[in-house]
Parts: sequence; structure tokens; C-alpha cells
Amino acid sequence: MARIGVLGFLHETNTFAPDVTGLDRFEEADAWPGLTEGEAILEATRDMNLAISGFISAMHSAGHEIVPLLWCSANPSGPVADAAFETIVARIETHLRDQPLDGLFLDLHGSMVTQRLDDAEGELLRRLRAITGPALPYVAALDFHAIVTRVMVDLTQAMVAYHSYPHVDMADTGVRAARMMQRLLAGESFFADWRKLDFLVSMPWQSTLGDAPASALMAEARALETADCPEVQFIPGFPLSDTPESGPSILAYARVPARATHAVQTLARAVEARRTSFSGRLYAPDEALDALTDRASGCVILADTQDNPGGGGSGDTTGLLRALLDRSAGPACVAVLCDAAFARAAHEQGVGARIDLPLGGRGYPGDEPATGPFDILALGDGRFVGTGPFYKGCRMDLGLMARVRRDGVEVLISSRKQQAADQAMFHHLGADPRHYRVLVLKSSVHFRADFAALADDILMIKAPGANTADLRDLTFRRLRPGVEIH
Repeated sequence: MARIGVLGFLHETNTFAPDVTGLDRFEEADAWPGLTEGEAILEATRDMNLAISGFISAMHSAGHEIVPLLWCSANPSGPVADAAFETIVARIETHLRDQPLDGLFLDLHGSMVTQRLDDAEGELLRRLRAITGPALPYVAALDFHAIVTRVMVDLTQAMVAYHSYPHVDMADTGVRAARMMQRLLAGESFFADWRKLDFLVSMPWQSTLGDAPASALMAEARALETADCPEVQFIPGFPLSDTPESGPSILAYARVPARATHAVQTLARAVEARRTSFSGRLYAPDEALDALTDRASGCVILADTQDNPGGGGSGDTTGLLRALLDRSAGPACVAVLCDAAFARAAHEQGVGARIDLPLGGRGYPGDEPATGPFDILALGDGRFVGTGPFYKGCRMDLGLMARVRRDGVEVLISSRKQQAADQAMFHHLGADPRHYRVLVLKSSVHFRADFAALADDILMIKAPGANTADLRDLTFRRLRPGVEIH
């Protein structure tokens, strides 16, 4: 039996977002647990679709002892405050110094940027290696949008990234990490090969569902895997990180260097051949509503992708909501808009009351609130369990919530931002997403896992928000030369 340390430190950093991510954002719970240390991690992450959950379960089943150190995450947002990074890393170092270990599992995102660090995960690994030395097996789980760096590859024995977007396989990725850890503990070693690609893929076009290019590439990666080359990965990266290392990566591990190199070269050629296929149409709000006028029935999802909290959006922009209200385009529902003050006031007034306060429109420069009055239809404490494929088992804590309506348009309101990717968010407030003609979901791709089956059509909307969908709207200043922006 081996003693395996486990830790998690996750943040997807949108360097174009106007906010700075402080320690409080890691301490508070949202869809995932807040900052948790020691044995409490086991219960806090149990049975969730998280890499750490899958890893712990698999290693327990194999008879190994789990030594939980620290786990935390914060919703995607602007650069992490240096003070927050230092505080969390210092706590991890303290836990690590106290524990004799045979291996270490790290649940990471892979695209964390702080106020002064472009490669925060690389710096974390450097700090931990200074304590454990280079020989201790490190296996990391990475997000589908990770920005892989040479430091990350060199300081781990293996890294495994999610295969899917929506990320329905996060727990399964933890199981894959456990398999790699067990092979390392048994004395096997793996050679890594990797390649950075010189273009950026916008978030809405990274989906692995249906006939999207990433779907075929994931199938090609799986076809290259063998017992001696167990991991071949296409990792599209996070395009809203303006750093020299940004862009997709190809990563492979094999018992023989030549096999890893062959897999990387083969998959890289396949990705390059589809480079121009990562694209789609973006609709302005009025353009999308015009397209709905001739529809007699059926449900249409309008993905408010640029205000996706899962990509650094504030979760409170109102461009699309105001367009709906101007046209009284109901029955429609907008989910989930973050406005803690409005939610608190709604709870003070109660169900059945009419509330005349400005709603949202404060978190993104140039936006403005939606105006009332709104009828209060339902209230909730924001605590419920995710039921969809992405947030399955997640014990949500979104603060006070409310469902309000004006002119046939309903809005689900939370006190903590979270992308609308689970029908449980509707059910918590007594709403059924099947009953609306228009669903406005503040999400880019994750919503598809639990909502796509309800829709006759899905349109990507270009409304205000920090999760920029057309990368040509941004000014990149720090990308390495030669990186193409589509």
C-alpha cells in the first residue's frame, strides 16, 4: 500500500477580465467546495464530477492510503492576486512537509496566471519539487483548456487532461490519473513528448460534441493510444490568456520515446489539417431575435457566451436581457444572472411582491442595468445538488437566489456567479426549462450537456461580456510571434 498525497488548486485566468481574483474567491463555495484542508477534503469532494473525486475513489479501491492536503478553486476571472497565490501555496507547502509520501496527485486547471506569474502551475510545481525532490511520482489532472508549458511537463511524471467539452469526464480523468500513478508506483516510467501549436481556438468552437472538429480529433487521439502509449492528448488551451505560452498542445506519454514522438507528430498533423474548421457564427442580440420571429413553436437556446462565468464573464451583463424585454419576447428565461443585492432585496420583499430595482449591468465596463418593475415568482437559498452530466453531484452554494418576471421574460438570479449548465438551477426555483420558448443561458459549451436535448436550435450570441468569443476583437500584447488568431 502506498501513501498518496492529493491536492487541488484550480483557476482559469482570463487576463482580459477587469477584476483581480483574491483569496476570498478561493475560500467561498460555489458549484464546487471552497478552500478545504486535510481530511475534510474527502467528504467535501465525494461523488462529484471532479478529477480529485475520481482519483481518490480509484486509489482507495486499489488499496492505497490517501493523504489529503488542500483543495480549492475559484470561478474563472481575472488574474489571481499574488498575495492569494502565495497564501495558498504556503499552506500546501506546510501540509506537504509534514507527510512522508510515495506519490503526489495534483488536481490543476493549467491556465492560472497571477499578477506577476504567467505560468502559475509551473511555479507551484517548482515550489513543491523543492520540498519532495525530483523522484517522487507526480501525476496531474488538467483541464481541457490548460496551457501546457515545458516546466509543467518537466516537473511531472504524467499529466492527463479532460477529453470532453462539456467536461463530463472530469471524474473519469481522475481515474485515468490513478492508472498512471499505479503504473509509476509499480516501477514503470514514461517518456513525454509534446508540441505547442501556433493558433488560438475560440471557446464556443472547442466543443467535442457532434460533428465539431474537436470530436474527430479526440477519436483520433484515442486510436493512437496503446498499452505502451497510454496517453495521447489534444489540449485546445484557453484563448483568453494573453501569455507567451498560450495555444493548443499535443501531449503523449509512452514507454519508448519514439512512440510518444510518433503519436504527437501524427495528432499534430490531424489538428493542423482542421485548423480553419474551428469556427462558427455569432449573432448580435437583435439579429438572433429577428431569426426567432418566424418560428411558430419549439425551443431555441441563445447562448450568452461572452458573459459566461465559466470563461471569466461577470455573469451580470444585460445586453441580451434588455433586447428580450424591449420585444417582450416571452415566454423566455435568462439564467443565471448574478446580482447579490437584488437577490437580497427580493428575499426581503417576498414571493408575490413587485420589486422595482435595477438588475445587473454593473460588472462589465459599458454595460447598464435592466429596469423593472419585476414580479417575484420564487425564492431559494442557492443550495442544491447538480443533476446534469457536468455538475453531477456538485453541492451548489450560489447564495440567495430569486426568479422574477417582467413582460413574459423571467430571470434566474444568484448571489454568486455560476454558468447555467445544469437544469437543477431552474428546478431549485420552481422553473422547468422545457416550458420556455427561449432559453438564454450564460454559458459557452457546458450548457449543451444538460440542455441541448431541449432545443430545436442553438444560437451563439455576441452580447457584452469579458469572455470574448471573436478573438479578433482583442488586442494581444504578449503572445509569442507567429501565433494566428482566427
